[in-house]
Amino acid sequence: MVVPVPTTFEGAREMEVVEVREYREDRDRAAVEEVELECEVGSSGGGEAKMCLFTDLLGDPLCRIRNSPAYLMLVAETANGGGGGGGNGREIIGLIRGCVKTVVSGGSVQAGKDPIYSKVAYILGLRVSPRYRRKGVGKKLVGRMEEWFRQSGAEYSYMATEQDNEASVRLFTGRCGYSKFRTPSVLVHPVFGHALQPSRNAAIRKLEPREAELLYRWHFAAVEFFPADIDAVLSKELSLGTFLAVPAGTRWESVEAFMDAPPASWAVMSVWNCMDAFRLEVRGAPRLMRAAAVATRLVDRAAPWLKIPSIPNLFAPFGLYFLYGVGGAGPASPRLVRALCRHAHNMARKGGCGVVATEVSACEPVRAGVPHWARLGAEDLWCIKRLADGYNHGPLGDWTKAPPGRSIFVDPREF
Repeated sequence: MVVPVPTTFEGAREMEVVEVREYREDRDRAAVEEVELECEVGSSGGGEAKMCLFTDLLGDPLCRIRNSPAYLMLVAETANGGGGGGGNGREIIGLIRGCVKTVVSGGSVQAGKDPIYSKVAYILGLRVSPRYRRKGVGKKLVGRMEEWFRQSGAEYSYMATEQDNEASVRLFTGRCGYSKFRTPSVLVHPVFGHALQPSRNAAIRKLEPREAELLYRWHFAAVEFFPADIDAVLSKELSLGTFLAVPAGTRWESVEAFMDAPPASWAVMSVWNCMDAFRLEVRGAPRLMRAAAVATRLVDRAAPWLKIPSIPNLFAPFGLYFLYGVGGAGPASPRLVRALCRHAHNMARKGGCGVVATEVSACEPVRAGVPHWARLGAEDLWCIKRLADGYNHGPLGDWTKAPPGRSIFVDPREF
């Protein structure tokens, strides 16, 4: 399906016409990869050298949305460009991805009442070639994607960016009508050369997908962005399992018995294999930093019993495991989450990953138990927009004006 949205802007010598259309895998892949390579994804800032995080999509531009129930990718193409990949003298200069799903839209759920669900859309991976920025291309891509969102029945559209990404924040809040909504944190921990010792005070049990679904629907029933199709998420090949941590010595009968009479403290999380979908790479790091990282790995490899906090080789393509569905209850839940994170670290070590990462709300009760290196993480900003023309004043009202809850569910299909 071709969906042209023509626009024009002043080039160096002539007026150029830009059309927005659906991505065609058979002809656009190489050109899209060129645009991706041109665009930096985030920046650590600081120092003389500018460090940037690049994403290698392993030849599949759709890898970060194709597991969603409904998705679309659009490209912006010049109609009289210099033949930069689009064919027939055309050039792809921008792209955008989007997906649509049904999620819990917040608000407390009273006992015996069903969760409040809304159909939402998510914008991921807006890219515009540096040579064509500040010419309205990004706004056109967002507008066309929003048309598809509305056609798909989405009530809201949201996106995520780093809080210090001024250009992205300015585009969405200043020109596209979005408002700042939530500020979760991306917490990242390196995978060391040595395995981490399991906790003696926690017993960890791997749940079957059916058990995990029941537990998640019970615990996350009122948590914002919890997906209605959590069963589909848990059954994906990229989902490596759900793990429940309870105090050592706790008796296990069934997940139903657990929910009827949970222990005083417990924690849960699932592991998603991003490594098989995409790889990351830190570029622009100073030589001194690279040398220091190499030194830590050499010592860790030579004397693993010292348990040196070695820095993996993040300056070459590396994979990550994403920890999702992080939650729990009770005074010891942060400690139990830490035990789960150690277990996930050891899984990632065996899987050849460079880091493990999660994203949690600023007020998440178990956040204190998530080990992370502040230097590797980021503070996110989620912006939201109401797509429907009107809304009723039911149990939810206008979600864009709702205060944040303590927790938020980050879908691994969109990380």
